[in-house]
Amino acid sequence: MDGPGESLIGDLYEQERERFVLRTRRSKDLSKRARGVLAGGVTSSFHQSDPWPVYIERGDGARVWDVDGNEYIDFHNGFSAMVQGHAHPAIVEAVTERAALGTHFGATTELAVAVAEELRSRFGLPYWRFTNSGTESNMAAIKLARAATSREHLIKMAGSYHGHADIAALEVPWGDAGALELGIEETRPAAVLMEGAMTSGGLTLPEPGYLAAVRELTRRHGVVLIFDEVKTGLTIAAGGAVERLGGDPDIVTLAKSLTGGLPAGAVGMTGEFEHLLANGDVRLMGTYNGNPLSMAAASASLRQVLTPGAYDELERLGARMADGVERAIEAAGAPAAVVSLGSKGCVRWVGDPELWHIGWLWLMNRGVYTTAGRGPEWNLSVAHDERTVDRYIDAFGELMTDLTPRLSGSARA
Repeated sequence: MDGPGESLIGDLYEQERERFVLRTRRSKDLSKRARGVLAGGVTSSFHQSDPWPVYIERGDGARVWDVDGNEYIDFHNGFSAMVQGHAHPAIVEAVTERAALGTHFGATTELAVAVAEELRSRFGLPYWRFTNSGTESNMAAIKLARAATSREHLIKMAGSYHGHADIAALEVPWGDAGALELGIEETRPAAVLMEGAMTSGGLTLPEPGYLAAVRELTRRHGVVLIFDEVKTGLTIAAGGAVERLGGDPDIVTLAKSLTGGLPAGAVGMTGEFEHLLANGDVRLMGTYNGNPLSMAAASASLRQVLTPGAYDELERLGARMADGVERAIEAAGAPAAVVSLGSKGCVRWVGDPELWHIGWLWLMNRGVYTTAGRGPEWNLSVAHDERTVDRYIDAFGELMTDLTPRLSGSARA
């Protein structure tokens, strides 16, 4: 970095990086070892960070510990998969009991039926199938939409993420119903694949009337509407974005928070798509679909953990979180804003997004675990409480107090 202004930011970065290096020496050593056998030293490209990944050893409730023994309050929560908190007793018990009875049969179990019944109640879609991830769920939904319409093209929102499969689609701007209509008229797609609230690169909420307009357009043109609820399903409400934001999709895809940490996904659908499956016109297959361990975890989570009372508390803590972070931004005069939705939220920074790597280092160095490579964001769990929420707010407030004057100094320079 050049110049006196930029050196202010550079000094803060070097300070926090040095502190991080001293705290994570075992992660550094494990990273070297991992690079000898794991491509890039990680099991997912999302895990990479500079100067090296933090390797997590265990979790309990709202906390995780890394291989160096550092304790963190977890606001990353497995990319929002752990709304139940880590090692929830009800889920641990259910999986333990199920494991002793057999872990895989390649056959449907009663637990899968029970989970589908609960999802039907929550999302209002009558039929369900299970997969092993959000990517698989979205691939299955696309397959169903193409079979139902005898069309191939897809439309998705620019900047959205629907899994690591190469999904070729026309991209239209989020929130622009006019652009969507033009795209539909141009391509005659099988489906529009979208989130009820965009979660890529933070959190973007729909403007009033937008989801209703999408539903009207897709229905008028005979286009299947797929809601990707991999991140919003079971986190922002019992019935995800369908319950909280509306939209009346034909198909819903789930994963992440469905099972409290075990790999699984789900696809909910109307009767039209069930008919294709029942008649054998479409075959959705997967050796581990509806795996007994995953279904045991999902059943315990849906019936014992993610209760109406749990969502009330997530809502209350989410509001406390958003209000506290917003006050910290206002007090520091920082060029940022808060966007939140129930248990989820983020900070939108006006300016250089690279500055947020300093923010990640800062929070990690103060025992607040967040998502590497992203701006400040949070995913709350039922294990969080006022004290853990306030821990984030206080650390973030300190960051704003230190960072904002340096940015002003850079601007003057």
